[in-house]
Amino acid sequence: MRRRTFVQTTMAAFSVLVTGCDDIGDSDERTWLMPEEGQPHQRTWMAFIADEQIWGARLVLEVQRNLATIATTIARFEPVSMLVRPGDLAAAQRLIGNANVELIATDLDDLWMRDTGPVFVRSGNVRAGVDFNFNGWGEKQEYGADAKVARFVTGRAGVETLRTDLVLEGGALEVDGAGTAIITESCVLNNNRNPGWKKADVEAELEHLLGIEKVIWLPGIAGEDITDGHTDFYARFAEPGVVVAGLDNDPDSFDYDVTRRHLDILRAATDARGRPLRVEVLEGPATVREQFADDDFAAGYINFYVCNGAVIGPEFGDPATDVAAKSTLERLFPGREVVQLDIDGIAAGGGGIHCTTQQEPVA
Repeated sequence: MRRRTFVQTTMAAFSVLVTGCDDIGDSDERTWLMPEEGQPHQRTWMAFIADEQIWGARLVLEVQRNLATIATTIARFEPVSMLVRPGDLAAAQRLIGNANVELIATDLDDLWMRDTGPVFVRSGNVRAGVDFNFNGWGEKQEYGADAKVARFVTGRAGVETLRTDLVLEGGALEVDGAGTAIITESCVLNNNRNPGWKKADVEAELEHLLGIEKVIWLPGIAGEDITDGHTDFYARFAEPGVVVAGLDNDPDSFDYDVTRRHLDILRAATDARGRPLRVEVLEGPATVREQFADDDFAAGYINFYVCNGAVIGPEFGDPATDVAAKSTLERLFPGREVVQLDIDGIAAGGGGIHCTTQQEPVA
């Protein structure tokens, strides 16, 4: 389950976008909750971009095709709003051409909407988006434009923006919508994001922002990929009390040992209601297609996306594990169609379907 490695690009200075939407500071006393991903969506947010400086000329067109495939597949089930660099509008229109996919021109650095976009929350019938101060995964990649994406999206969605001093990405958060979160220490407690923060500090902030009552901390692994070990490549909630966890069976992978340690932690854990977790395992593929395979290829099934009426996940050309992953997801998400997509271009850049999406829940 290799993921995005460090990209050597020129860092841009962090800047703040001033928008017409309201900012909510620490004095806000409303109770906020981040809904579980499987709850009804207003829409999915994505970004259409494959910058050659980041992705290399070989991958640009394939990544664009993958993004178009993901967007048009999700659009079968719910609306998609897709941010596009002005210079990429023609390519997006050509590859997508779907009335249920809204294209919105704006500046972007990269395509990972899960990390750059806001984390949507609700308080009664009021919605807001948390801006978690995206800083290029600890200033490893240029992020001047992407730092503005969260507030741009909340403005387009017509919701308030929740402010925080905490720095993290949406891919680091997995919640059950009932008070429990799974988070990797390697990412959120990393000094490149939150120097001086302790677990208790993070937990208190997430209780205020997301309604989290209990955090299950996984160690993750820092310094091996650009994210420092995002949760959404390790463990996901299928529903409260049920977790799907990845298992890497490649002994040469840096995730081989840590995925086993995660399974031990999850099997011993309880959720915010005191219930033991039921842990389901998705083993990574033993083989992948050769065209885009490299050391950074993200070959795991955990990075699926749950939208209205469907689960969108990857397939890698391994007949045994592709079928097993689909079967498990169909069992865990009854009533939803499980759609598997070839996203080898995106996987070659160390990411997956979940990384490219961000859900906006209904009010």
